[in-house]
Amino acid sequence: MISIDWTALAAGALAGALTGALFFAGLALGVQWALGRTRPLAVLGLSAMLRISLLLAVGWLVAQMGGAAALVGFALTFFAARSVAIALARPASSGSP
Repeated sequence: MISIDWTALAAGALAGALTGALFFAGLALGVQWALGRTRPLAVLGLSAMLRISLLLAVGWLVAQMGGAAALVGFALTFFAARSVAIALARPASSGSP
């Protein structure tokens, strides 16, 4: 039978939720900041580079500290945070097709 370390899974999930919230908050901030600049591509590129680097660094730390279960929890809750961010970013539908 496969043994799952539920504590590591929960710790990874917490780290994934926090990282996801910060990642998508950084995306929103970067887009807002880029809209007011004459060179928005430089701002968006720097924002993406920082966000992706931090995401990979935190994911690596979670995997090193908690193993596979923590990494699974991290990945699942990061994608859940992505779904929430997309739902919040979409405009509300008016009800007519």
